[in-house]
This record gives sequence, structure tokens and C-alpha cells, in this order.
Amino acid sequence: MGLYFDPDLFLQEPVLGIVRGISPKSLERVLDAAGDAGLKHLEITLNTDGAIEMIKSALASHGNSICLGAGTVRTLDQAKEALNAGARFLVSPALNEEVATFCKNKKIPYFPGALTPGEIEKAWRTGAAMVKVFPSSLFGPAYFKEIKGPLQDIPLMAVGGVTPENIPEYFSAGASAVAVGGSVFSVSRMENGEYSRIHNHLKEILFAVKNFLNTMK
Repeated sequence: MGLYFDPDLFLQEPVLGIVRGISPKSLERVLDAAGDAGLKHLEITLNTDGAIEMIKSALASHGNSICLGAGTVRTLDQAKEALNAGARFLVSPALNEEVATFCKNKKIPYFPGALTPGEIEKAWRTGAAMVKVFPSSLFGPAYFKEIKGPLQDIPLMAVGGVTPENIPEYFSAGASAVAVGGSVFSVSRMENGEYSRIHNHLKEILFAVKNFLNTMK
């Protein structure tokens, strides 16, 4: 049941939504807003209260339109629990080699976080689907250009501080994907029912990405 992660599709629509701190009462409407905007990949972070049950619920209601994963996976036990709940991919703030090995054996896409060249290369060698450069806002797009010089074969995802305005810069500098979290899925927007703001903000993000990719064809 539900969409499995397709790496080719992700490269065609390389935007990942990060939902943290959501409540069960807001889940369906947030997923509706994301899906209606055109978002195809979304993670629910495990440091959200009730995350495992919400992943199950999200998979049942939106799993055929959005590929759903688990974020902030920091231990092997969390990885197993998320996979059992139906998560189609796992994301970590930093590389966990136990989780990486588990994902590799289970053929589950894993997106570990890294920042320095050594961390990025190590994360890639563990079998990462893509390396999440976090926090990207610390150094900005110029950092991606420098990293891609010696590490041109490693696909990188920009996470942190991504906006519609700087998306072209990140992709031009070598990013293969971007992720958006609190700037779009803020707790206040989710709790106050500002679903149209989530939808419209996502539309801007997705348009900026598609517009850039179309210029590269």
C-alpha cells in the first residue's frame, strides 16, 4: 500500500517536505495542502509526539499520492519502528552507521546529514541515496560549488534556509535536491489552520524548482 521511493522520480521533482511538531488533528489538512500543491515526498520527524502513529495514518490516507518517510531517525530501534510503520525512506540529522547498514540491507533509501567534506564522503560511502547537507544555511550555495569540485559524483540535498529566491542558486551550485521544513510547515501555521499559506508557499517552492530544471533541459 502506498508509493515507494523512486529515485528517478525524486530527481524529476527533487523537493522534500519536513514536517515537525504537527498534531494529529492537523495531519490530514496539512497533507491535503501539501498534496494539492504538488509535493510528492514528505517526512514526518520522529521527535514529533505520536510520529509513528501519524506515519501510519498518513500512509493510509495519502500514501498513494505522497511518498512518506520518517525523519530525525537517530537510532537503529527508531529505524526499525519507522519501517514497521510503513515509512518508505529514512532521514537522519547526521550519519548513523547502524541505520545506514540496516537501510542498505533492507533496500530502504537513507538520507543522512553531513556538513564537512569528510562527513559527506563517509555518508555517501555507507550507501546513502543522497547526502543531506545540513545546515545548508550556514554556508549557503557557494559551499555546494566548492564541495562539488572534489566530490562531483555525490548527490547533495540542501536542507536549511531554502527559499524560492535562493533555489536557483543552490541548483546552479550543484545541489540535486532541496528540503523545506519550518519555514513552510511552521507549528503556528499547522496549529492555527493556516493551510492555504502552507499550500501557497509550497507552490512557490515547487515552481522555483521546476522553472530552474526546465531551463536546464
